[in-house]
Amino acid sequence: MSDDTGADGSLLRAEDLSVSYGKVAALRGVSFSVDDGEFVAVIGPNGAGKSTLCDAISGYLDYEGSIEYAGTEVRETGHVVEDGLIYCSESRNLFGNMSVANNLELGAYRRKGNVDERREFVYDLFPVLEDRKKQLARTLSGGQQQMLAIGRALMGDPRALVLDEPTIGLAPVICDDITEALAQIHDEGVSVILLEQNVTFAMDLADRVFLLENGSFAREGPPEVLEDDEYIRDAYLGG
Repeated sequence: MSDDTGADGSLLRAEDLSVSYGKVAALRGVSFSVDDGEFVAVIGPNGAGKSTLCDAISGYLDYEGSIEYAGTEVRETGHVVEDGLIYCSESRNLFGNMSVANNLELGAYRRKGNVDERREFVYDLFPVLEDRKKQLARTLSGGQQQMLAIGRALMGDPRALVLDEPTIGLAPVICDDITEALAQIHDEGVSVILLEQNVTFAMDLADRVFLLENGSFAREGPPEVLEDDEYIRDAYLGG
């Protein structure tokens, strides 16, 4: 896969993207783009199609339409990870009987570069991981496991980081820690695609926001505009 952006200058671009599970349409004609270094959030309720969108743009699901990453169709390559498109799923997929340190090492398996430098960056973001680096992943708290999942994704040196529901089930104080970490990741020039039910969390971070409902985009725009949208205020921000 090329390291270039697409013809329109975007790093990731979906055009008329549709995904079905049998006769059930999970995504219907979705189109959006993410520029190099941009933070884009897709908000919406449970069942809207957010995880399906994550799986499709990360190369895990077949789809109709087009998804291009760095100028190449995702379905035509089997090595998006090597090219810096890294997915941190809602389920985290940690190796519970392995240590924190070993989970992080596995995140760097498919990517070349300075692993020690990336590890130090992760430990700077989440000092608790360094404190517990010998601890088994399954013995961590939920918030610490989420930090480890994000840290492992960062060990892959992402150019684009796809995050599915990183705040689900977490206490507000842990959400604050995740907010600070994602802001710093973005400041490092990483493109972030955040799929999230927590609308306030997403809007505090994103450059642009898309509202996904019933498999289609119902609203899109910068957060400061969508915060004033009457429908979003009433349905998602509590008026």
